[in-house]
This record gives sequence, C-alpha cells and structure tokens, in this order.
Amino acid sequence: MKRREFLKTAGMGAAASVAVAAPAIAQSAPTIKWRMPCSWPKSLDTLYGSAEVMAKAVADATDNKFQIQVFAAGEIVPGLAIVDAVQNGTVEIGHTASYYYFGKDPTFGFGTSVPFGPNARINQAWWTQGGGDVVMNEFYKKYNIKGLLAAQTGCQMGGWYRKEINSVADLKGLKMRIGGWAGKVLQRLGGVPQQIAGGDIYPALEKGTLDACEWVGPYDDEKLGFYKVAPHYYAPGWWEGGSMLHAFVNIDKWNALPKQYQAVLEQAGHYANTWCMAKYDHLNPQALRRLLANGTKLHVFSQQIMDASYKATMELHAEVSKENAAFKKVNESLMDFTKNTYQWFQVAELSYDAYMTKVMRG
Repeated sequence: MKRREFLKTAGMGAAASVAVAAPAIAQSAPTIKWRMPCSWPKSLDTLYGSAEVMAKAVADATDNKFQIQVFAAGEIVPGLAIVDAVQNGTVEIGHTASYYYFGKDPTFGFGTSVPFGPNARINQAWWTQGGGDVVMNEFYKKYNIKGLLAAQTGCQMGGWYRKEINSVADLKGLKMRIGGWAGKVLQRLGGVPQQIAGGDIYPALEKGTLDACEWVGPYDDEKLGFYKVAPHYYAPGWWEGGSMLHAFVNIDKWNALPKQYQAVLEQAGHYANTWCMAKYDHLNPQALRRLLANGTKLHVFSQQIMDASYKATMELHAEVSKENAAFKKVNESLMDFTKNTYQWFQVAELSYDAYMTKVMRG
C-alpha cells in the first residue's frame, strides 16, 4: 500500500473509532432531571441568575443528560423553606442562603456569613482549603443535605433606614429586616429583627411595618426600590463580610449520582460562585452612582455602633459555644482561619488596596 493511501485509510479508521466511541460513552451516562427551587425572585437576576448559570453548566457538561430546572421563590417551594424541601426529598436540590435556617440550629449561619466573619476571599479559602467544607457538611449531614458553593455576594451594605442611625441608642426599638444570625446581635442592642424573604421587604417598609431593612448591595437594592421609602443607606454590612450561598442537595440523591455527575455539579457551583461575585463587582458601582443621583444619603456606621456590635457578637458566640458543640467546632475553625489570614492580608492586600483607593478617587 502506498504511503498516502495508508495515511488516508488510517485517518478514516481513527474517525470511525471516535464516531463509535462517543455514543458508547454517552449511553453510559444516565438521563437525570432535577428541580431546584430558589430563595430568590426572578427579578434578582444575579442571585437567581447564579442558579440558572449553575444549571446550564451542568447541562452543557453532560450533553443535556443531567438537567436541572430552576424555580423562583414561591413557585413550588416558599423562599424560606428550601432546606425543608430538600431534606424531606420534595425536591432534589435547592439554591438558598444557609443562614436563613439558623432557627433550626445557629450553626447554619456559618454556611453563609456570621457577624464580623471574614471577607469573601477568606470565607471561600476557609471553605475550600481550611476545612470549612468538611466541618459544615458534617453538620449538614444531620439534616440529610449536602452543601455546595453556588454564589458569593462579597461584602454587603448595612441597609436602608428611614432616619439616621448615629448611636446605639438609635437602634432601640428599630424594626429591621435583617437576615440570619445578625438579628440576634441586633436584638442585644435593642433592635427588633425580622426575617422576611426578598420579595416581601418593600411592601413592609412602605407600610411602616419595618423601620429599616438590609438585602445585599446597590444593584439588588436599587431593583427592590428601598431608596424610595428609606433614604439613609449605611455601610458596611458588618454581618455579611463575604456571604456564601449554597446549593443544598438531598444526601440520598447525591449518593445516587454517578461520580462524574457529582464532580460536574460541584464544579458548576464553583463556576456560578465566581460568576455571581464578578457580576456584583461589575454592577454595584454603577448602581450606587444612580442611587446617589436619586437622592440616597450614604453613611458609614459610627465607631460606637461598630464596637458595640462586635462586642455583642463575641459575647453571643461565646454563650452559644458553651451549649452547642457543633457551633463551637465550626466557630473555632472559621475564626482561627480568619485571624491567621487577616494577619497576612494586612501585609500586602490592605496596604495596596488603601493606596489604590486613594489614587483612584479622581
């Protein structure tokens, strides 16, 4: 056989082998369809969008063999009942914030953010490198769920207030929508915390049922319209220095997945996590400029409020740690990691960011 004919024949043979092999691989992967309700309305296109991004990534990586249908809050499951629905097998997976379920156990708070916890980078470093994944999923297992990172908001804002908040005394009697464990800290300072799903906050604020509220940051807050009824906007959200959101998976459903599907699902969550943080970093600056142009009054919490809030947080965590072994274990894991990493951050990150913030003001 001539060399040219041999190469041509060999090439055809290789192509044929690929054509035969591909369907065989595809046939070995089962077709799976899951439902994923969220805690977010569709209008919050970054949070809800993170769930959509995750679902699409799973479908793309499996040639549509593994499909996840995303539902907004209230469509098939109430926004604050995602864990219950996943736990009892009503749905296979759900997209939510872990700290919404602190009423079951305050340890749930660490899966999202706790007051005076770490920033976004440190929080995720703890989760992926510092044992956070291990200690949290050890805890989640008691509720028949597995937690996968699925979104990240970065440091959030401190909320919208009808009147200025200059001292701790101004917090007394303040009815505020505030998520998760932070409400317990606010309560110690005299406030009256309310946990309300995102889509229900504006009506309560408008009617005066709430005096203040917090959600995420400028982009989402603008969409929800808070600035129309509460003009004072505060920073920082000391209760959410870098909030992680999760896709919770029913343990039995997780264990039944092929290993490659487990890997795809986990990596899709990481992709959605990165996408969410990048989108907020892109859109929040633009939204803040629009809010200020529309009359929003921007403030920074006073040193007195920050110090009192920190003190109350540390006291609360110490008290709960004495009674709750899971809380104590996770708290020590996170805080040890956070302290060590902030000692490094102050060497390069903090000094660099401080300089760049100064020179970029113009």
